[in-house]
Amino acid sequence: QELGYRPNAGARMLASRRTQILAVTEPLREDTYAPAHMAFVLAIATAARRYDYDVLLLTQDEAAGGLRRVTASRLVDGVIVLDVTTDDERAALVRDLGIPAVLIGIPGNTEGLVCVDLDFERAAEMAVDTLVAAGHRVIGLLGHQRSIYERGSNFPPRFRDAFLRHAARRGVQGRFAMPDRDETLTRAAVVKLLGSEQDLTGLVMHCEEAIQATALEVLAQRGLRVPADVSVISAASTFDTSAFTPPLDVIPLVPEHSSDRAVALAIQQLTHPIDPRVELVPPTYVSHGSVTAPLP
Repeated sequence: QELGYRPNAGARMLASRRTQILAVTEPLREDTYAPAHMAFVLAIATAARRYDYDVLLLTQDEAAGGLRRVTASRLVDGVIVLDVTTDDERAALVRDLGIPAVLIGIPGNTEGLVCVDLDFERAAEMAVDTLVAAGHRVIGLLGHQRSIYERGSNFPPRFRDAFLRHAARRGVQGRFAMPDRDETLTRAAVVKLLGSEQDLTGLVMHCEEAIQATALEVLAQRGLRVPADVSVISAASTFDTSAFTPPLDVIPLVPEHSSDRAVALAIQQLTHPIDPRVELVPPTYVSHGSVTAPLP
């Protein structure tokens, strides 16, 4: 410490046959919600440091090429895959590469893979159950923008399908609409959910922070109070919903929960193989007073 000595990284790699680096593959697409995705990158980097590991971030759209390059050159010891799509080519690639890898997300085919994610299906059911228990009979889901569903992102349709399925199971009317980063289209989506008779009394928002803020503005402009007229839940959100006016109940998506586990599973694979698995993080509910019984 007195001499400021630091081990030579290259020499350590040669001696240990490990690079002490994990690759994090996170393609940044046009519709990527950067604050949420970078929160996961930061959580992974923080978890990796606990094991004396650094991370190499791969952000290019041509994700498979980047993975092949860093694994073929033995630049990394393992891989964490973010922003998983249903038919993700990276899922097939990590099977073929035989390198320690963990997916944060669930592709359509999980055979031979280690996956960790929030239990989005249970989160959707929790939102429905909360509104139904409060007495709501017409509830709606404001989802992500259309392009995210069309490109096959895995978690938005999982939440949407579970929401609509569970609403039907509970005997209430469930509606769904997709907003957009264009404010006019977002406002139209909220109006669509409210219905021609404005009979919607429960709203779940599974979308970006700015879109949720716009939705609250629409409710206020139409004279609808939260929660007196419309109860609102923010679902799978990585941001602070207590800062909204009014503060919103939330089923949070905490990047550290799945990221810590993903890194631990990747490090575990460095010493011995582990069985393929899908681990789901149980959701929690945080109340800020935005859900109440509907007016008679």
